[in-house]
Amino acid sequence: MNFSSEQPKIIVIGSSSIDLVLETEKVPGRNETVIASQSESFFGGKGANQAVGAARLGASVHFVGCVGQDPLGQQIMRNMISENVNVDFVFETDHESSGTAYVTTSHGNSAIVVVPAANNYLSTKHVESADRYFQTADLILLQLEVSMDVVEFSVDKAKKYGKKVGLYASPAQKLSEKIVENLDFIIVKSNELHILFGEDQREEILKKYFNKVFVRDDINSTVYFDGTEMKYCRNEKDSTIYKMGMGDAFTVGFSIALCHNNDIEDCVKFGNEVSSRVSAKKGSQTGLPRLSDFVS
Repeated sequence: MNFSSEQPKIIVIGSSSIDLVLETEKVPGRNETVIASQSESFFGGKGANQAVGAARLGASVHFVGCVGQDPLGQQIMRNMISENVNVDFVFETDHESSGTAYVTTSHGNSAIVVVPAANNYLSTKHVESADRYFQTADLILLQLEVSMDVVEFSVDKAKKYGKKVGLYASPAQKLSEKIVENLDFIIVKSNELHILFGEDQREEILKKYFNKVFVRDDINSTVYFDGTEMKYCRNEKDSTIYKMGMGDAFTVGFSIALCHNNDIEDCVKFGNEVSSRVSAKKGSQTGLPRLSDFVS
C-alpha cells in the first residue's frame, strides 16, 4: 500500500444519524420482549461514517447531507467539524428531525431499524450546490440511505466531469443498468447481491463486472474477479467483535487506496485492514483508524 504526496479530494453524498445501540442477551424474535443490559449512543449514518473515515485517513472531504433543525442535527454537525469534514453543504430542514438508527445487538448479531427522517430531504438541488467541488474532486462516494434520485443525479454529475464514483450499495435496492455501468466500483453485501442485480449468480456477476463489483460478508471477507481469476481476501486474525460500520470502513479504505493509485488487490487489502480496525470498537465511527496508524 503506497501513499502519494497528493491529498485526495473526496465528496461524500449521503446520510447521517445518531445510533442508539442496545446490548441484549439475545436479539428479540417476533412478539418478544427482552431486557437491555446497556444502551449507548454513537454517531452514524453511512454517509457520515465514510466522510469521517476518509478525513481520518488524510483526505480533504466535503460532505453533502441533510439534518433536522434540532439538537441531534447540531451534534452531528459539530462531530463532523471536529473530524475535519467540511460541512458547508450539510443542509438543515424543519420538515423532519435528524436521522436515527436503533440497533439491538447480542453476541455479534444485530437487528437494525433506520429512521431516515431528514436524510429523505436531501435533494438534487443540494447536490447541485456543490457543483464547483465536483470539478476538482478525485472521487465521489455514495450509499443508498438517500433517495435514488440523488444517487442517479450524483453519478451523472461525476461522469460529466470525468470523475471516479463509487457506491456502497447498502441498504440494497435494485440498481438500473445505467447506474451500474457508470459506477467505477460497487461494494455489496453477499446476502444482498440478488436485490441489486435481480439474480444471485455471484460468479457470473463478478465475471461480468470484473474489478468493479466487490462482495463482502460479515467476517471481513471480500470476493471479486480480477479479469483472470476469482480473488478472495480475508483478514484471518480478525475477531470482528463489533460489526457495525465494517462495510463503510472497507469502502473508505478501498477508496483512499484507489485515490493514491494503488492496484485493485492492494485497495481490497487496505479496505479489509481498515474494516478490521473499526470492528474492534463499539460504534460505526469510534474505531475508524487515522493516517498516522499506517504512516510513521
